[in-house]
Amino acid sequence: MTSKITRRQFLKMLGIGGASLIGGSYATQLRVRAFEEVYKVGKESVARGPHKYAPEPIPGTKWGMVIDVKACIGCRTCREACFRENNIDRDASFRYIKVLQMEKGKIEFEHADTDYTEINKEEYWYIPIQCMQCENPPCVQGCPVTATWKEVDGIVVIDYWKCIGCRYCIINCPYWARHFNWKEPRVPPEEVNPEVPIRPKGVVEKCTFCIHRTRKGREPACVESCPVRARHFGDLNDPESPVSKILKERVPFRLKEELGTNPKIWYVG
Repeated sequence: MTSKITRRQFLKMLGIGGASLIGGSYATQLRVRAFEEVYKVGKESVARGPHKYAPEPIPGTKWGMVIDVKACIGCRTCREACFRENNIDRDASFRYIKVLQMEKGKIEFEHADTDYTEINKEEYWYIPIQCMQCENPPCVQGCPVTATWKEVDGIVVIDYWKCIGCRYCIINCPYWARHFNWKEPRVPPEEVNPEVPIRPKGVVEKCTFCIHRTRKGREPACVESCPVRARHFGDLNDPESPVSKILKERVPFRLKEELGTNPKIWYVG
């Protein structure tokens, strides 16, 4: 079936589309200006996306993480270290890392407790979850403006200035790892990490394996801060890296492997 569109209708649609594009562009400019006005510190690091503020990938590397759930005591030190390292809005209701508490012998992620008040209880076990840095990331496939992609070292990144806040990536992520920034961020100037851009209102954000650290040869903040060394990080292409050795010596598992996402975080118990 075909339908005729009059010249008047065509011009009207063109005008609406043009206004939308101009309005969106102008709104982005205002957002950037307001953001720069509030956060005058570390402007050089407030660049357009991780590919700008972080060092270039180390040639030949493919990053991965292993979490020992038998060692994890559920203290959530990793969560808070990540929170501060990555300039997450101090009033945000989310964290990049969630730690689930479940009864021993049970695997019920949907009914796991994330608000527990006592840690290291013998009758429970703990499993931290975050962005899995998938080899086949469904979040990337769901972005209509290519504001998110997988880097050559395996880290899935977001261009915060290109993101339009449609949240399709959130819907596509099977690990609940992406979060929408609903309001202007608040981070006290003395607590700002100048190596990491503070995401503006209206964009999606998530764990980046602390890309600003790992590409300099340092561990992610969550790994470095773990008091019981339940987290291990390293180059999957290096047979002598901590993660490569653990994956050879122990029996690992990954979350929702049946989806074919090929996550780069393994668990051992």
